[in-house]
Amino acid sequence: MAFDQAIADRICDLLSDGVNLRQICRTEGMPAWRTVYDWKAENPEFAARFAHAREVGYDAIAEEAMVIADTPLEGIETTTDDKGTTEKRGDMLGHRKLQIETRLKLLAKWSPKRYGDKLALAGDADNPLSVTIQRLTGDAK
Repeated sequence: MAFDQAIADRICDLLSDGVNLRQICRTEGMPAWRTVYDWKAENPEFAARFAHAREVGYDAIAEEAMVIADTPLEGIETTTDDKGTTEKRGDMLGHRKLQIETRLKLLAKWSPKRYGDKLALAGDADNPLSVTIQRLTGDAK
């Protein structure tokens, strides 16, 4: 598929909303994900817009994790034992935790400066290395 500006704009809009590229490319009328990478290689302006859209999309994914954390999700848990099958309605807390954890781990990998764990290392820009020299005086015996 040849580069199409309207489709490229739509891809960037969806990326900005936190939709992943493979999901976008499964939509009818969209190019294959490999084609999008070819477009990026051939069109520096599109590559820059794509990268910016991804960065904005990371914020959308982080905000989505907060919504998941704040919104109970009711479901039915089914268990089977010797006495038969029982169903229990309630919050699917384990499922919500998995959704949040997956998003946060991916964000930490995709954008470690913004979403990764902060390491305090001596000598980096935020924590410059300083050396103090102290002169010791006294009589040596």
